[in-house]
Amino acid sequence: MPIWRIALPHLAVKNLSSAYAQHQVLRDITLSVERGEIVSLIGPSGSGKSTLLRVLMGLLPPTQGEVALDDAPLDYRSKASVRKARERMAIVFQQYNLFQNMDVLRNVTIAPVKIKKRARDEVEREAKELLRRVGLGEKHHSYPEELSGGQQQRVAIARALALRPELLLLDEITAALDPELVQEVLDTVRELARDGITMLLVSHEMAFVREVSTRIVMMDKGQIVEVGTPAEIFGNPKESRTRDFVSKVLRH
Repeated sequence: MPIWRIALPHLAVKNLSSAYAQHQVLRDITLSVERGEIVSLIGPSGSGKSTLLRVLMGLLPPTQGEVALDDAPLDYRSKASVRKARERMAIVFQQYNLFQNMDVLRNVTIAPVKIKKRARDEVEREAKELLRRVGLGEKHHSYPEELSGGQQQRVAIARALALRPELLLLDEITAALDPELVQEVLDTVRELARDGITMLLVSHEMAFVREVSTRIVMMDKGQIVEVGTPAEIFGNPKESRTRDFVSKVLRH
């Protein structure tokens, strides 16, 4: 059994690459996420952060490399393997992608009932508790158009959690929000962090990244430049590219 799979028990990524046509967007990514960790991906736009999350979810194909969950390899050429990966991972995007013709409770429960074939009563009980946890316990029967952007994003987070993921992927979930709505969504993620949910997140909210992350991954041009703790990345980065990026974002 390969040593890297023994050493990295939850999510292990080794030499992962991906390309659009002739454009290489991920280059030789090797990364681990331990159970209960919050690992943040930072870097300039176009550095491959969101692409990495999409490849992990099977939404974009890798061109090479290996991915394993708890030592079980994922084969992204196999629909069955991708389905198994999506049973263990869930993703929340910048856009909420809620069903506009369904109320909040229905938005949260439809996937566990229709896709996972779970009992509706049980799913609805869990969904109501999830909505309470994200601060929307009184909004079960509201429709998306009746909610603020921040509230819709919190519904999207509850919807992802309703799938009972072991690993939650968050892709710039505050990017589409007005500034005054950002904090309520970040507060929800802080609450999830306190609950010990494993997360891999992309964010430009540097103060938030510094606060919640166990480790930070600096990316540029589809590659990992540096990995370290928040203190290391923000206080004493080793690589000049990291120092340059951090100095610029912390000035704003």
